[in-house]
Amino acid sequence: MKRIVAAAVQFAVKPMAVEENLETAHRLLVECHAKSGAKLFVLPESFTTGFTPVGTKQDLWNAVDTIPGRLTEVGVQWAKELDGYIVFPTYERGETPEIVYNSAALIGPEGLLGVYRKTHPFANERLEGDRGWTTPGRTPFCVETPIGRIGIVICYDGDFPELARATALLGAEIICRPSAFMRTFDHWELTNRARAYDNHVYWVAVNVAGPDASGACCFGGSMIVHPNGVKLAQARGSDESCWAELDPDPIRTVTPNSSSEQWFDHLEDRNLNAYEGILTAGKSAFEPARRIPYRR
Repeated sequence: MKRIVAAAVQFAVKPMAVEENLETAHRLLVECHAKSGAKLFVLPESFTTGFTPVGTKQDLWNAVDTIPGRLTEVGVQWAKELDGYIVFPTYERGETPEIVYNSAALIGPEGLLGVYRKTHPFANERLEGDRGWTTPGRTPFCVETPIGRIGIVICYDGDFPELARATALLGAEIICRPSAFMRTFDHWELTNRARAYDNHVYWVAVNVAGPDASGACCFGGSMIVHPNGVKLAQARGSDESCWAELDPDPIRTVTPNSSSEQWFDHLEDRNLNAYEGILTAGKSAFEPARRIPYRR
């Protein structure tokens, strides 16, 4: 990868106000670029409509578009204007109005480079009969770009070590996690730092900063984490950006800017013989307040 500046751009998303959210995102991207000179920009999860849709699945399907489509064409215009790469999260129209994906497109000056569909929709988001609205994706994502190999996971995906590992094994150097995170900051920080350290990847985690249509509130706190788990930048709880320079040779030492040499690699040092059964179905030994079965 190249030495670049990566930026997390967070803001309060207005439910179902697609045009207004696009205007806000563009304004913040331009301001961030002027201050940071970033080459990689990551926006929050489903920033075009907000995480929880207002109305029916048909209303959500009507509000967004296919990928490629009119929304990602706006993203292509922005990437050309900024001469950079944008992780552009939006719900995506599926083949019929019953199918909506929670997606994030990777867009560069050269156009649309690919799209990731969230593989772990949150329990209330997951489409199960008359409940929920999102159809899960099935495939990890990593794309080679002129600035580096970029992977994407979305919000709850970041709770699953297996998906981050699969993305890293595809060669990702930077994994971006657009989110509308409503649990605790401790959960947010823990999973971001752990996934970066687990896989020795840069981790750019961007959270909505403001209320969701469900009545819950996202707290911002976007962060950029070094491949050794050290936070390089962190935002507060308002409309703002944070950014950091990414060193293309980051794991020579145990922590950045130290004299302690690193002699380990979590991917190479795996004992594959110890992982029998890792892909079998299971559940926690403890009971949550409610179980919502996952349709496979």
